[in-house]
Amino acid sequence: MSKQGLEPIERETACCAGLSAPLDQDQAAELAKVFKALGDPVRLRLMSMIASRGEGGEVCVCELTPAFELSQPTISHHLKLLRQAGLVDCERRGTWVYYWLLPGVLDGLAAFLTTPGPAEATA
Repeated sequence: MSKQGLEPIERETACCAGLSAPLDQDQAAELAKVFKALGDPVRLRLMSMIASRGEGGEVCVCELTPAFELSQPTISHHLKLLRQAGLVDCERRGTWVYYWLLPGVLDGLAAFLTTPGPAEATA
C-alpha cells in the first residue's frame, strides 16, 4: 500500500520516533544570548584574550584596547555585551576595569557543543 493510502494513525507509527530536544525554551534563549555575544569577531577575540589568562586570571581593559583598531569606549561596549551574556565579569580599580571569565563558562559551552545527539548516542 502506498503512503498516501495509509490511515493517519498508521502514518504516525510508520515513521521514525519523534525528536527530543535537550534544551527547553528558557535554556535555548539563554544559550542564544551567549552565541549572539560570541557571534561578533571583536567579542570573540576579546573572549579569547580573557580566556587565555586561564581560570581565575584577569585582564585590564588597558591591555585589551591596543589589540584593536577601535576606540576604548567601543571595546568597553563589546565587553559590556559579553558581561550581559554571562560570559565575563569585571571590577573597577581606580581608573581601570579588570575582566575575568566566569567560572565554568567554557566548560559549559564545550559540554553543550560536544553532547551527542540522539542518533549519535545510540550509534
